[in-house]
Amino acid sequence: MNKSVRSAVIAGNWKMNKTPAETTALINEMKPLVADADCKVVLCVPFIDIPAAVEAAKGSNIEIGAENVHFKASGAYTGEISAQMLIESGVKYVVVGHSERRQYFGETDQTVNLRTLAAVNAGLTAIVCVGETLEQRELGYTETLLKFQTKMALTNISADQLKNIIIAYEPVWAIGTGVTATADQANEGNGYVREAIAEVYGKEIAETVTVQYGGSMNAANADELVAMEHVDGGLIGGTSLKAPDFAAIVKAASK
Repeated sequence: MNKSVRSAVIAGNWKMNKTPAETTALINEMKPLVADADCKVVLCVPFIDIPAAVEAAKGSNIEIGAENVHFKASGAYTGEISAQMLIESGVKYVVVGHSERRQYFGETDQTVNLRTLAAVNAGLTAIVCVGETLEQRELGYTETLLKFQTKMALTNISADQLKNIIIAYEPVWAIGTGVTATADQANEGNGYVREAIAEVYGKEIAETVTVQYGGSMNAANADELVAMEHVDGGLIGGTSLKAPDFAAIVKAASK
């Protein structure tokens, strides 16, 4: 990490877990454990949990995010949520293009871009996910794919709007599998992302963009991962549901 030019961000992605009551209890458990963090702490929760999360996080350094956003302001899109709905619910961040959204719900590079634009145009900070499958990695396409996905996601995003963009490199082969990229692999992937940003916006601007690692970061490997040059924190899945473990990752990013 290089905190002199960009923010370190640890964001939990709860996925489809926790009821509103469980949300309140978990955040109350987390608050004292992360109170002294020297990084941004974000919890991205299911839509139904947002009111409880916002209320529980009041007065703390924990900020609340959502797990998806639609690209239209309103309309006949059953089951979707607009950026303005999220903002009025107290949300500041939103995950866009997670590998599970791409794999199970038909997200494409085009819809990821549209959702990213909707988020930042409304004033949300978008945590935009990119990553390769094991097959793509084994074929040697990691750099090509990460750069393509990054540039596609940032289409029509201005240099000024990049301050509301976080890119999360999440190798699909390391999501929910317990398999983690080595620190060098994580740094390399994040480096490709930063190179892609530099190719569009210039190196100086690229150095200011937070690039997280999002593949099974946990309490045991967080210190090594966040020590890498291009790893500016993490997008944390299952470990973010365990207060002590999540707090250990926050502590690692606070050093």
